[in-house]
Amino acid sequence: MAIAPEHAPSATVLETPPDRLPPDDPVPRHVAVIMDGNRRWARTRGVAEAEGHAAGVDAIRPVLERAQERGVRVLSLYAFSRENWSRSSHEVETLFRLLEAAIRRETPDLVRRGVRVRILGRSDELPTETRRSIEEALDATSRGSELTLNVAFNYSGRSELVDAARRCVADGLRPEQIDEQAISERLYTHDLPEPDLLIRTGGDQRISNFLIWQAAYAELYFCDRLWPDFDPDSFDAALAEYARRSRRFGR
Repeated sequence: MAIAPEHAPSATVLETPPDRLPPDDPVPRHVAVIMDGNRRWARTRGVAEAEGHAAGVDAIRPVLERAQERGVRVLSLYAFSRENWSRSSHEVETLFRLLEAAIRRETPDLVRRGVRVRILGRSDELPTETRRSIEEALDATSRGSELTLNVAFNYSGRSELVDAARRCVADGLRPEQIDEQAISERLYTHDLPEPDLLIRTGGDQRISNFLIWQAAYAELYFCDRLWPDFDPDSFDAALAEYARRSRRFGR
């Protein structure tokens, strides 16, 4: 899966080998990931960009499994932004096909692992077949209680805030009743903890309109590794860095 934009890496963040993980390190409840670098991964190997996106899809399961092993309760993946519609129709159609195939292929295993799938974004704007596959996966995994997997597809943080504001209006709230709690209660993630850790692969150091309200106090972790190469050891390195930080929330 892909997330725009893609540029050359800008900084290096050293990763800690898994054998140096702090003992008893605190584990974030909610980890969000911007999966960047599929197209660059393909270009460096001289293969079609579609192969990069396919490799990006294949990279999800090992990271999901490691997150579950480590005790993460919520994993949010930025798969397709609303800005990605500006890409070529061929690439967008490829991404939709990959998503649909991955959902159908992975749903039985997700059910077995107790993973509940949720979609963040405006799913009503998606193609009918893609939307149908998503709805079937949501229904099949609805009883999962071990881990919640949020797939941000056709997602925009700004659009989410617009949708929350519209819900406030639709609910008849007066201006003086609209506060942070009112907005939070109308976000796509209203019933989930906010992200503790936000990971971005691919070297760029920005959050690209992803969970911009929820990630206000998230720890940010940037790594040069392109998403298809981001493996469970890479995920452990991010958790190790998170464990070393002191979170003060403005105190």
